[in-house]
Amino acid sequence: MNSPVAIQFLPADAEPLAGHAGRIVLLTGPELRGALARQLSRLTRGAVGRAVASPAFARLKPGEGMDLPWPAGIAAEAVQLVKLDARADLPTARKAGATIGARLGEGDALVLAAGIARAHEVAFGLALRAYRFAERKSEPAKPWGAVRMMVSNPEAVAAKAGPMAAVAEGVFFTRDLVSEPSNILTTHDFAARLAAMQELGLDIEILEEGALEKLGMHTLLAVGMGSESPSKVVVMRWQGGRDEAPLALVGKGVCFDSGGISLKPAAGMEDMTMDMGGAAVVAGVMRTLALRKARANVVGLVGLVENMPSGRAQRPGDVVTSMKGDTIQVTNTDAEGRLVLADVLWYAQERFKPSGIIDLATLTGAVIIALGHENTGVFSNHDAFCDEFLKAARAEGEGAWRLPLGEAYDAKLKSDIADIRNSTGARDAGSIVAACFLQRFVKPEMPWIHLDIAGTALTKSDTAFAPKGATGWGVRAINRLIATREG
Repeated sequence: MNSPVAIQFLPADAEPLAGHAGRIVLLTGPELRGALARQLSRLTRGAVGRAVASPAFARLKPGEGMDLPWPAGIAAEAVQLVKLDARADLPTARKAGATIGARLGEGDALVLAAGIARAHEVAFGLALRAYRFAERKSEPAKPWGAVRMMVSNPEAVAAKAGPMAAVAEGVFFTRDLVSEPSNILTTHDFAARLAAMQELGLDIEILEEGALEKLGMHTLLAVGMGSESPSKVVVMRWQGGRDEAPLALVGKGVCFDSGGISLKPAAGMEDMTMDMGGAAVVAGVMRTLALRKARANVVGLVGLVENMPSGRAQRPGDVVTSMKGDTIQVTNTDAEGRLVLADVLWYAQERFKPSGIIDLATLTGAVIIALGHENTGVFSNHDAFCDEFLKAARAEGEGAWRLPLGEAYDAKLKSDIADIRNSTGARDAGSIVAACFLQRFVKPEMPWIHLDIAGTALTKSDTAFAPKGATGWGVRAINRLIATREG
């Protein structure tokens, strides 16, 4: 898997400036500050000072940067000037780091961050942005150069950066999973990658089709009937707390979604390799918790299936019985994610009696129409729990917007021949009706949040902390939510 670039924290030292052959990055305000900045300007015959005083630098927003390529007087291939106040807030510090990470290459980078109060946040932004997925190219990608940051108190910065490095690795794990093609990331392979996390201290259990049949998970199994890849549920447990009930994370893991018999249009179907994005986020969070030794009890459950058309596939009009016992008329086999989640949600409650549940799924195209790619759709039956999550998401800069639930929306699920149907076939309120479907499989007293990440799991253009492609949205916010609850 891809690992975040290693960052070494060192005390300020002017000696390496002249001979450093890679990139030098100077974090500075509108005036040069500190001995390192002044020495760098002297070595470049004043070029750095003139650039910082230029209209071009003045036009930069905080956290943005500009390059001086091949400056005279030093060996560096470029000096990158990043506008950052010494006491910049958290979002701006991370943005500055992402600006550095986006320009990182094969050469080593020397980052001059002495005097920057949130140097650890700069490092985190750098690590998040310096990502690429090149595992399926014939020539392996060349590794990133080493990154050394000169800071005022290296030991203190390193101590703060350590847990954040674990979060970055969880984000990368999620991005890698979402980026993999479906012929590689089958249900077998996905489960195997999760099983390997036992080495980190997670307790991993894989439920195969026979066990799922005995449990009554007929809606989940119905989704995968047309595929050669067997359906599975993987349970990941982190017991870092005391005796408290765990928080449950539930993820949709449709490794490829053809739509089944209700076949999707050909255009864009290749993107359906990412329909396991919810399960990938759950996996990334669990990895993060294990790496940072979180003082919390969390259980992650993912339903892994493949939705394919074949002679064995479920048909529109079929009626299946959920683990809960409700019967469901399948009016659209492309509304399959909610069938997977229904059984896993009920199983999580019955077995683990959690303190609350967060489910994640690339569930509906409708949420993209509503919110674009800037915000995840958030649905909840519990205001305080939802507000707690939204606060964590805002703190991490991960866009999230709460949408309503209600009886009028739920009534659209009425079926003439079963308890409910899985799809209305109408265009109105599609993401809300899908959330209402899931709510039927959440016990009334259970605090629950549903996150529809169809628009945020993968993007066609660069985002603040990721190149175009898989974003890893949700790992940071959920980890922060859990961290704020730790004793």
